[in-house]
Amino acid sequence: MRPGREDAAVVHEHPVEVLHLLVSPAHAYFGRPREGAADVPTHDLDEVEVVAGKGIRGDRFFGKAAHMDAAVTFLAVEAWEAVARDVGLPGVPDPLLARRNLVVRGVELDPLRGHDFDLVTAAGTVTFHGGRPANPCAWMDRVVADGAWKAMRGRGGLRCTPRTDGRVARGPGVLRSPVPLDPARAGEAVLRRTPLP
Repeated sequence: MRPGREDAAVVHEHPVEVLHLLVSPAHAYFGRPREGAADVPTHDLDEVEVVAGKGIRGDRFFGKAAHMDAAVTFLAVEAWEAVARDVGLPGVPDPLLARRNLVVRGVELDPLRGHDFDLVTAAGTVTFHGGRPANPCAWMDRVVADGAWKAMRGRGGLRCTPRTDGRVARGPGVLRSPVPLDPARAGEAVLRRTPLP
């Protein structure tokens, strides 16, 4: 190795805020939207336990084989706020209506596709692998407002696989990423279909 070169990968640190930690033991949006959402409990917790390869303990996706590569979902609240503006709502609806597990502020999510990243909060550090986009469903028109489904396209969030066990706490944190992230772009729709690296 040449003098002055480091073998460690570059790590970009981004301040974030974890606003919500949603855990629900069952699906609320299935069947036809006109029939209404199922009445299932939804818990917005101060701290959650994450298990490598399985997801968030107590959540509907925990340990489900069909969801191993997407066991934990992230949503940038800036995207949710942009949806509210695009649809013309007088205020921002409850971001828990999107039913994403972690609602964060201060980071764009799409560049994390195909990369491992760390989320550091007061409860410790958890490593996730960014997978495919968390595409919205037609239920958004029913539970948010007409036009919300279309407005959320490209802004629905990111599905992730937890790589390590740990805990995530609500509040300020740091996201450590191998790629730079632009917080000013967190609310933009990602309409390109970028391949996973």
